[in-house]
Amino acid sequence: MKNTISALLLSPGLMLGATAAFADSTPATPPTGIPEDSRAWMEDMNNADALAWAKAETDRSTAVLQADPRYPALLAEATAIAESKDRVPGVSFRGDAVYNFWQDADHVQGLWRTTTLASFRKDKPDWQTVLDVDALAEAEGVKWVFKGTDCDEETRRHCVVHLSNGGEDAVTIREFDMKSRAFVAGGFALPRGKQTVAWADTETLLVARDWGPGTMSGAGYPLVIKTLKRGQPLDQAQEVFRGQPSDMSVGAETMRDAQGYQATLITRNLSFFEVETYLLAGGQPKRLALPLKARVHGIHEGQLIVEVKQDWTAGGTAVPQGAVVALDLAAATADPDHLHPVPVYTPTSREGLNDLDFTRHHLLISLTDNVKGRVYVADRNADGSWRRAQLQLPDNANITVTGTDRDHDRAFVTVAGFLEPLTLSLVDTNTGAVERLKSTPPQFDASKAVVEQREAVSSDGTHVPYFVVRPRDVPFDGSTPTLLYAYGGFEVPMLPRYLGATGKMWLERGGAYVLANIRGGGEFGPAWHEAGLKTKRQAIYDDFVAVARDLIATKLTSTRRLGIEGGSNGGLLMGVQFTQHPELWRAVVIQVPLLDMLRFPVIGAGASWMGEYGDPAVPEERAFLAGISPYHNLKAGVTYPEPLFVTSAKDDRVNPGHARKMAAKMKEMGLPYLYYENTEGGHAASANLKETARRQALEFTYLLRKLKD
Repeated sequence: MKNTISALLLSPGLMLGATAAFADSTPATPPTGIPEDSRAWMEDMNNADALAWAKAETDRSTAVLQADPRYPALLAEATAIAESKDRVPGVSFRGDAVYNFWQDADHVQGLWRTTTLASFRKDKPDWQTVLDVDALAEAEGVKWVFKGTDCDEETRRHCVVHLSNGGEDAVTIREFDMKSRAFVAGGFALPRGKQTVAWADTETLLVARDWGPGTMSGAGYPLVIKTLKRGQPLDQAQEVFRGQPSDMSVGAETMRDAQGYQATLITRNLSFFEVETYLLAGGQPKRLALPLKARVHGIHEGQLIVEVKQDWTAGGTAVPQGAVVALDLAAATADPDHLHPVPVYTPTSREGLNDLDFTRHHLLISLTDNVKGRVYVADRNADGSWRRAQLQLPDNANITVTGTDRDHDRAFVTVAGFLEPLTLSLVDTNTGAVERLKSTPPQFDASKAVVEQREAVSSDGTHVPYFVVRPRDVPFDGSTPTLLYAYGGFEVPMLPRYLGATGKMWLERGGAYVLANIRGGGEFGPAWHEAGLKTKRQAIYDDFVAVARDLIATKLTSTRRLGIEGGSNGGLLMGVQFTQHPELWRAVVIQVPLLDMLRFPVIGAGASWMGEYGDPAVPEERAFLAGISPYHNLKAGVTYPEPLFVTSAKDDRVNPGHARKMAAKMKEMGLPYLYYENTEGGHAASANLKETARRQALEFTYLLRKLKD
């Protein structure tokens, strides 16, 4: 299990922190600095009038889009791609077995399944079902969505399975026996809630959840961790750690390496980016003297491997922002106040760390170099220093370590480009040998397309890279329908990915696709992110405009043919662009967005994001937020493009009230808009592949109507 902060960043493109179910309602008396709003009733996810309003608007809008003669073909194409049985399965190691979670037309809710590595190498592996989620959903009358597992790595027999009702972030947790492939009678069973768990030992969980009044933060996250024995009632669990009411959350994680070293860590998340880290030793938490912007990724050969996101000096060693260091576990346990970091990796100005993974004897460092993927194998020298060597994998692609084997020195690695289908390989981290295992068949005709990496110059002179995927023979007269996508927040990088459905539904129909690597993301490490924090955030929005104007200046497209799309924090980006520069866009797809930036701390999990956006209670930050808040900057007499709002009634992360209120305000102002609120799906706005395909078909129907007609 990743630590609490990383676990909050879940869905690609639609990424923000999660929230507990109770946090969906709005406080009767808003805190200082939070304005009242006559439409606040729409922030209650389950308000009957709000749901009825959303249904009526969804019915109206889908009737328009589904009546378009292109919609049936788009839906068929999106469904065929989403449910294709030729997709490369995402796999992980567990002992000598390979595991995968799979959905298709026959398994809508999905199968958790397993096979051997030898079998997986075959064209048609012999998959064995571990858990049939469709059968479970039918038997219990609940539309369960599989949200992953946490497993006891000591015995490797028991796991806890996370199940969500309809895709929301709140989960029910149940203990599962991997040997009998059944839920454990009398085992761990935690009722629905926003919660995290870690195995302290084979009989004990460390549980962070709602334990009653005063145990949850204002953002809806747990503040108290307790130990829970198998079979023990929740009210008998013993408290081991408590955060402060002003904290964002707390969480626990037990780490083990192949050599038998083990540590249980507690993280006290002061904000989305600042965390105090504690070692749990003898039942007592000892705080490690790490900087607040640091994250422990795991243990390797008795060393804690730490990513440091701010400049730090300890033990006579200066550690620059974005570096990775090793700390001796035994020494840190004995003297947590005096740490002696050993450098493992120091980034260049054009690199950004993506992740760290571990095999039996090696540390894998995944990063991007000018937004192109690299993976390095790192090892300790006899004197305790570190060396690294780059794995020889394809260039100009997104390279991801998707699973590592802690019993052996091997890892699953995927490689994909905008036009190159995803390929899964097995890498021997001892020799660097790469064995290609699976590849997704082409899902669209890429033979007539080309990829370019360009740079735009932002308002302050910063060079902002972006990718263009376009038909090779575009006329450069401004006539090409172009879709511009970006995210710009939370240090999340936007990397090349196989376009799949976008290629089929957009590129094959003559459109161009652009991915902008604007500030706020993690493409170039923490500094690229911090350049757009809080009141500096206008730089992010100016970067996006600079890319758009560069596309227009080079005559790839024009304002008549330019559309934009983004989700979650990217949905806020879309809302800002919609209100700040309505003249630049013909189409705007606003997915699961934040839009009310003065009330966001009391809507859903909003309080947890003040480290990114600022606090409306702080006058300077409130003034800035008021100036960018899309909901508050709609103006009468302005000609806006007709946007498409996309959200979900089950989104307990970014509350659908943001989209509801913005659309309702536009309706009252007589402004045109389209609105789609899925009844399920959570923050991904779709709970299964069929719902994903429908959402994609609606979005591309809208884009074709606006940009191609």
